[in-house]
Amino acid sequence: RSGVPMLRALTVLSQQSTDPTLSAVLTELKGRVEDGEPLGQAMARYPRVFSDMGINMTRAGAEGGFLEDALDRVGTFTELQEDLKGRTVSALAYPVFLFGVGSVVITVLLVFFVPKFDMMFDRLREKGEMPWVTDALLAFSRMLQSYGWIVLVAIVAAVVLLRAKLASEAGKEWADRVKLKIPVLGGILMNLAVARFCRVLGTLLGNGVPILKSLEISRTATGNRLLSHSIADAAENIRAGDSLASPLRASGHFPITIVEMISVAEESNSLDSVLPSIADGLEKRTFRRLDLFVRLLEPVMLLVMAMLVMLVVLALLVPVIRSSTAM
Repeated sequence: RSGVPMLRALTVLSQQSTDPTLSAVLTELKGRVEDGEPLGQAMARYPRVFSDMGINMTRAGAEGGFLEDALDRVGTFTELQEDLKGRTVSALAYPVFLFGVGSVVITVLLVFFVPKFDMMFDRLREKGEMPWVTDALLAFSRMLQSYGWIVLVAIVAAVVLLRAKLASEAGKEWADRVKLKIPVLGGILMNLAVARFCRVLGTLLGNGVPILKSLEISRTATGNRLLSHSIADAAENIRAGDSLASPLRASGHFPITIVEMISVAEESNSLDSVLPSIADGLEKRTFRRLDLFVRLLEPVMLLVMAMLVMLVVLALLVPVIRSSTAM
């Protein structure tokens, strides 16, 4: 935007980057552009560094003559996404920490503490006065002691197999479907994906990119394959002369209020200005829901962990009290 030639700009960026990997990529990028390769095409060679949305926006900007605006939009959008990711991770950090610590405490109790009571309860067991909860707890503890390594190996194997499945296209689609079915959290993830789509589509339309090309680019920004397929179907309908709102409504993935706003914006030919406003409002509402969800999740996690620990303690105390009473 300041009139610095692209090759000079890439050179400065590669020299100023504090990340050695990014610096090396920018140097290679400069070499490819110097050889006549378009910037967007050169960026596509580094999918681990540049997102699909960033690559497609750069290509559209280069083709439409608004590369400076396109890059600026990509930078702003990336910052918004990183801010969202940071807020989500920080919000979920404490509940995850509670779950991890609670799981370790309960496992230590079952493996090292509970077995010490087994021999103490032999007399009650012979008389048939052992509470079933205590019997079940002791049996589970013995199982962990004897076959704990098998359980650990099974968990590790399951994680490895799950990661292998998620690496495939079918696995990724399955994961996206499962995410949206999670109670409360699924709706939050869906709204955030819809907000991303609206923001990118509005940005592209505002920069003069044709709607079919804009839909092709914005569908990659949703981060969810189910929504991406719905948007691809909408693009086919538009190609056949239909409106954008109708196929989005038929997909069932987009909130009715959002679809209605898109329909009104289509009729008034103001999609480029309305879509970013939709994204802003949807993100604000979703952030409020996310904050409420996390605030409720923390006490629920504490309550569940406390109940599990109390169950272990009571299962051990009841037989001790019975033995004392009998004596």
